Amino acid sequence: MTAVSPQNASPHWQRGIFWALLSPLFLGFVPILAKLAYAAGVNVLTVVAFRTLLAALIMWLGLILFARHFIASPIPAILGSMLAGGINGLGSLFFYGSLTRIDASLGQLINITYLIFVAILLRLAGQAVSRLTLLRTALAIAAIYLLTAGGLGRPDWLGVGMMLAAAVTFAIQLVMSQRIMMDIPAPTMTLYAITAMSGVVSVVWLLFPSNLTAVSQTGWQAVIWMGVVTALSRLTLFLGVKALGSLQTALLGILEVAVTITLAAVFLHERLTINQWVGTAVLITSILLIRFEHAPAK
Repeated sequence: MTAVSPQNASPHWQRGIFWALLSPLFLGFVPILAKLAYAAGVNVLTVVAFRTLLAALIMWLGLILFARHFIASPIPAILGSMLAGGINGLGSLFFYGSLTRIDASLGQLINITYLIFVAILLRLAGQAVSRLTLLRTALAIAAIYLLTAGGLGRPDWLGVGMMLAAAVTFAIQLVMSQRIMMDIPAPTMTLYAITAMSGVVSVVWLLFPSNLTAVSQTGWQAVIWMGVVTALSRLTLFLGVKALGSLQTALLGILEVAVTITLAAVFLHERLTINQWVGTAVLITSILLIRFEHAPAK
């Protein structure tokens, strides 16, 4: 049996896995809550803008009340965090915009290519990518293909391009955050990244505003809960990146798709197909193989 690397047996590595797995658990609720918001008559841009604004507000209130020492940070680190968050905010607009043109299953399949972009960017930055990581990436893409039923259907190429842009921006944010958090804690990175992200999407909403008084109480409840899980998912995401690096965290983050499908089966009474069960098994295999990974070099 292959021995576990001492790095991987360390509490720091184990905590990183814990946080990186919590992030997709939170994110898995977002599509379910979004469906509830849409069903209540909330338009897409309002959902994106206000859930991000609420997430930023939650982070600011949380740190002001309980951990003010995370707010102060060197200016270059703050600017770097905000740049990464702003890029991701732009990507979120591409992501949700693409879903108005292509099926969600095809969107998930295209979006998972962020794993490839993360690997490419890390190689360009000089970080080695192991064969095991490449194998796990291939397994993850195969799993998403099965979980989304292959993303069948004739694609809208503009929608496909928008989703690819979203994948690239998410990859850029992950790789940037790995470098930025060599100098600052994860909560600080989360605070300023979400703040910048909320600023980008808010500007777009102001350009194309909607009637907020028409949003029902049920709609606002769904948006508020989306804000809560967005804040928690970003915080745990960056805690994972801090400990594991961007690529290992991204590979664990694909658990989000399986979580969403499971929640849809429980709350929306959607049934899993045989292909989806197989895809879930392949996905879990990819995740469990992190046991044999090595911590990234600093």
